[in-house]
Amino acid sequence: MILDDVFPPDPRVENEAISLLNNGHKVFLFCLKYGSESTSEVINKIQVRRYPSNTIEYKLSALAYTIPLYSFLMKLKINKFIQACQIEVLHIHDMRIAQAVFNANRKFHLPVVLDLHENRPAIMKYYPHLKKAPGKYLISPKIWQIKEEKFIKRADKIVVVTSQSKKEILSRVSIDKRKITVLPNTIRKSFYENAIIQPQIIKQYFNHFSLLYIGDTGSRRGLITAIKSIKKLKSKIENIKLVIVGKMPKNSILLKLVEDLDLNSFVDFLGWKDPSQFSSYISSCDICISPLHRNLHHDTTYANKLFQYMSFGKPLLVSDAIAQKELVENTNSGIVHKEKNVSDFTEKVLELYRNKTLRTTLGKNGERFVKEEFSWEKTSKDLIDMYKTISN
Repeated sequence: MILDDVFPPDPRVENEAISLLNNGHKVFLFCLKYGSESTSEVINKIQVRRYPSNTIEYKLSALAYTIPLYSFLMKLKINKFIQACQIEVLHIHDMRIAQAVFNANRKFHLPVVLDLHENRPAIMKYYPHLKKAPGKYLISPKIWQIKEEKFIKRADKIVVVTSQSKKEILSRVSIDKRKITVLPNTIRKSFYENAIIQPQIIKQYFNHFSLLYIGDTGSRRGLITAIKSIKKLKSKIENIKLVIVGKMPKNSILLKLVEDLDLNSFVDFLGWKDPSQFSSYISSCDICISPLHRNLHHDTTYANKLFQYMSFGKPLLVSDAIAQKELVENTNSGIVHKEKNVSDFTEKVLELYRNKTLRTTLGKNGERFVKEEFSWEKTSKDLIDMYKTISN
């Protein structure tokens, strides 16, 4: 496996590796290090090999398909990794390092799996550094899309997160649909079976009607919609609280918005928390939200936090980004609101607030779905089957 990032953490990479290990494979993980981390380590039986990198290389990665220097530097490291570990199959995690892998593989001619964690060319359009100079002149999402399509054709197998992503790829790239395996970001049973609930967190929100969001806090995640809704909801639900677990820069527009709307006592910015605490925050809340803005990326993917929410029997309130909308509607595990629509978000919160029976029913539906049909242990079967075809 090739990952141009530090490890851990990366739940998707770790989950895939463990599943392959449990089915008789030996997994080596190429990753990077920026400090004094060990160059070789075994984590959950994964043979982790770390290669030194630096800030300059990290910045060059954004220019991977503008100038070839990053791919050249990574190719040298990957060559050493393949030879040292006697690799038989290359599994690329996301496309940023894909060119380097294909360049290195000219010498070895190994089967290649391209694992597309997201629609990178589509989501790049929303990166802040691509909206201003020099990024918008140096980095072209269109070129990244051309490269992605080239890699999709060259790889032996493709892995994507949703069936919507598979459909989108097939609409623009002429390949055999059997080449693509869908592997959702589901959660392992251990997430809910081994959870340790922290009483102090439950107590903290016991007297509140709380809405919980876990994850990235960038503007495209839709938290502005939720915050503006709280301004309306606080007069109807006196004990309402919006709880946000996610990294928050000091100059965040969300912090300023809460200040401007005088909502400091109604919105808790908790910063990022260790994943071991997620179960406690989910257990403490009444509704779990995912108010994503619609775009090609969000329409064709969903985050594993949805399954984390569902595993603890919590009703979901999600925007109408296609992938998560279809998930919620097909499982009857929540309610869908129109993206960016504060009034609709507000109405849907009130609907759930006024109907405890509905919240319970939706929550139980989601919990049943995750535990009986959609845990990682079940959905990873397609990954194992894909590797059997490679072995054959």
